[in-house]
Amino acid sequence: MSTILNGLRVVEVSAFIAAPLGGMTLAQLGAEVIRIDPMGGNIDYRRWPLAPSGASLYWASLNKGKRSVAIALDKPEGQELAGALIAQAGEDAGILLTNLPASGWMSHEALSQRRDDLITLRLTGNHDGSGAVDYTVNCASGFPLATGVGPEPVNHVLPAWDIAAGLYLATGLLAAERARRLDGKGRQVSLALSDVMLASVGNLGYIADVQVNGAVRPPLGNDLYGALGRDFATADGRHVMIVAISNRQWRAIGRATGLTEKLAMIGPLMDVDLDTEGGRFTARAAIFAVLERWCAARSLAEIEAAFDGSGVLWGPYRDFGQLVREDERCSVANPMFGTIDQPGAGPVLAPGSPLAFSGGARRPPLPAPLLGQDTEAVLADKLGLSTAAIGKLFQAGIVAGPQSVAF
Repeated sequence: MSTILNGLRVVEVSAFIAAPLGGMTLAQLGAEVIRIDPMGGNIDYRRWPLAPSGASLYWASLNKGKRSVAIALDKPEGQELAGALIAQAGEDAGILLTNLPASGWMSHEALSQRRDDLITLRLTGNHDGSGAVDYTVNCASGFPLATGVGPEPVNHVLPAWDIAAGLYLATGLLAAERARRLDGKGRQVSLALSDVMLASVGNLGYIADVQVNGAVRPPLGNDLYGALGRDFATADGRHVMIVAISNRQWRAIGRATGLTEKLAMIGPLMDVDLDTEGGRFTARAAIFAVLERWCAARSLAEIEAAFDGSGVLWGPYRDFGQLVREDERCSVANPMFGTIDQPGAGPVLAPGSPLAFSGGARRPPLPAPLLGQDTEAVLADKLGLSTAAIGKLFQAGIVAGPQSVAF
């Protein structure tokens, strides 16, 4: 299928979330992404959640649509092969995406000896090269202390900085590749996970708020900061989120609930202008008290019937199971999704790229490969090795073919 990045070739040597997500983002847009793993898999190869077979659903979900080569990266012969794959010829090749240390055979300097226009995308923990992971970056971000309702930090389970870093890596790679097309030069692009966090905190205004106003955002529970929004319990034990950012959305709440007159009384009583976000935020406790009673007297289905098509900005809370069972957006009715036959897991619903380009077909989701599934084909196609030469590498334990997903 012709897709937007057809012809682009990237070699990925990575583990965990950010770098694999960056590679998969490119693969889902049509790039050929060759993932090199050490024999037996990298440190994340068996990470939870696992299928009954023992296969990692985590690993498979982050490596969809890639090719897999298993090489003994701890041996000079394996390092030589990996280096040759990374620096292979072709104007659309010679690109490395990694979160491994920038030293030894895999440093940009060493690999550039093979190809002077090499592009290296490298993720580090901190800008000085020291280590960090999403959990240690997030704790310093301010968000855990602005989450919850009291002074104790609350960690969220979403690896937000890893996800953002993966998308930055994909963006940086495409920028470097475009620059190489213009000037013919290779370059190393470095991205620090902590810088992703710091940039996001700054871009959202929280650094400026401290410096300009001397203010630190307090924990507000599930209240929306600076505007109207919160969760509400329903009569059947579910919860919904109701938000009003604009005046149109605010008025839609009153119409849909039949509470327009009661809500309008709050403004004069509290001496605030409910046609402003600040006014609604100031009066949120009184507004919430009215909406709480309305929601508590109705089931989720009744609230949905009242809100759908009304202009109210709202949504039901769902756990992962309810998301899969109830949300039509999480189904093949959404063109982003398809059903894949994932080795070790069987048929599973899987997303492709959320990007949709006009005038072109959307690449359907593809399963992740078995570890080493493409070793022989890649060595033959990309490096031109003969069947006999590849056979000797297998016999010597320098490379491995498809490895079982059962443990």
